Amino acid sequence: MKSAKHSRLGRSWLPAHLLVWLYAVLLVVPLYYFVASAFKTNEQIFASPFALPSSFGLGNFGTAFHSADLGLAIVNSALVTVFSLVLTLALAIPAAFALARSTGRLASLVESVFSLGFLIPTFAALFPTFLLAAATGLFHTRTFMILFLPATALPLSVVILVQFMRTVPREMEEAARMDGASTFAVLRHVYTPMCLPGIATVLLLNFLTFWNEYLYSLVIIGPDPAQRTVQVALPTLKSITGTDYGVLTAGTVLTLVPVWIVYTVLQKRMQQALVSGAVKM
Repeated sequence: MKSAKHSRLGRSWLPAHLLVWLYAVLLVVPLYYFVASAFKTNEQIFASPFALPSSFGLGNFGTAFHSADLGLAIVNSALVTVFSLVLTLALAIPAAFALARSTGRLASLVESVFSLGFLIPTFAALFPTFLLAAATGLFHTRTFMILFLPATALPLSVVILVQFMRTVPREMEEAARMDGASTFAVLRHVYTPMCLPGIATVLLLNFLTFWNEYLYSLVIIGPDPAQRTVQVALPTLKSITGTDYGVLTAGTVLTLVPVWIVYTVLQKRMQQALVSGAVKM
């Protein structure tokens, strides 16, 4: 009887398993094609796109690295991304802390203002941002991007962190207050440790956004090899190497390595955030 019940349950879940495997194949096949192409010449890519590379030499990677000066571009992207992330957290965590502990109408209004940030299209702010960069004398500098990117990330970051901080029991804050903790100490020793999954989620989402940002980096920083970011440097591979798609894909793979490393480090915290959110629901 028990065996028959398990058999019926297995058959009922079969369509879901098939859909999951189909989705996995749809993800893995393009990824395999992309990585394999990084080790091939144009002739090999067009003649046998899904065949294994005849050799795993790093010639395409070396060409991409030196032709587009990807080493310096990766450093520039890392500087912009890291400093932007630090500034985003430095602004978002205290703001979320204040909103999570407030219950008045003003707090609700401020939270609504942050939520309205989602309604502003990215391209709509391009021209005002350009004028602001020129007026401040920070046009064609990485400094302006470091100051600008956190402003674009604050709406999502604050909304996510507020929800996490509201789950922290008030009794823990009251106990810390009784021990003589200041407001900053409460934020640092009570709220921040308990909201690490949410902070990791904010870090990961914003890292992907900042690292892959192209439009504003192209307009504000410009194509100067000394300051351009990875996403601005990559398109130059096509103009430099013509139609050498092996070199182009190799350069793209190089720029994805930092993304993979950051995701590997933060994915457990991200999963904790998703699981805790599902439990609360």
